Amino acid sequence: MKVSQELDTGIHAFTHYSEGQIAINGQFYTHSLIVSAQRLTTDWSINTVLELTTENLAPIDNHQPEVVLLGTGLQQVFPDTRILAYFLQRGIGCEVMDTGAACRTYNVLAGEGRRVVAAVLPA
Repeated sequence: MKVSQELDTGIHAFTHYSEGQIAINGQFYTHSLIVSAQRLTTDWSINTVLELTTENLAPIDNHQPEVVLLGTGLQQVFPDTRILAYFLQRGIGCEVMDTGAACRTYNVLAGEGRRVVAAVLPA
């Protein structure tokens, strides 16, 4: 599914999402990503929500978000409550949704200039 018009906005934006594929500005990926307007982390080795620990959230922190969109694959799957508490203790909002919804929501918030980070898992 194409999730946004391909516009040269100077920020990272999701341009495509389908089962097993995510595109950022037309570049396709088949693995987990952490995306903010100015930064892209492509070496995040998390494949499922069950693998999330507070220790492997540091790459998300490095993006300095005000809100994190956690895309959990084809379906919304909530992580362990310690993950949500981790963000809450830092004053960072965290929304859990399926990866397609995370891609679309990220594009809207990033387009508004918000400090949003999408941490998306493969479907």
